Amino acid sequence: MNPKLIKTEKQHDAALKHADKLMSAKPGTRQGDELELWVFLIKAYEEVHYPIAMPNPIAAIRFRMEQQGLRRADLIPYIGSKSKVSEVLNGQRSLSLAMIRKIHEGLSIPLDILIGDKTSGRRAKKAARPNSQPRVRERRIQL
Repeated sequence: MNPKLIKTEKQHDAALKHADKLMSAKPGTRQGDELELWVFLIKAYEEVHYPIAMPNPIAAIRFRMEQQGLRRADLIPYIGSKSKVSEVLNGQRSLSLAMIRKIHEGLSIPLDILIGDKTSGRRAKKAARPNSQPRVRERRIQL
């Protein structure tokens, strides 16, 4: 199968099957290079046709809490008092700039996620051109 730009779902399915056959290829070999090219082509197609939206900042914090086995009390150094932590996690209080900085530094959650969709949505609307695909910010997943 010759590598080429993927334009249809049928081509995408075929590319996935072909890449799957090449998965055991060693890096630096002809097959390893071919696999790398197919992964690039597949990712390019999926970025346009299957975008992954940025998570909600609170959902990201909850996810990190689950990953690290943290309790609400463990967020006090980043957010403030126990009541502030509760208000933030329940959506009753917005994250302040100081909270965002501390959470980013302490929990390693990317700043663009903590800032939230409101800011990134405005930028995407301003950057959009007539008759163009809407830009969707996404998290990239390595294959």
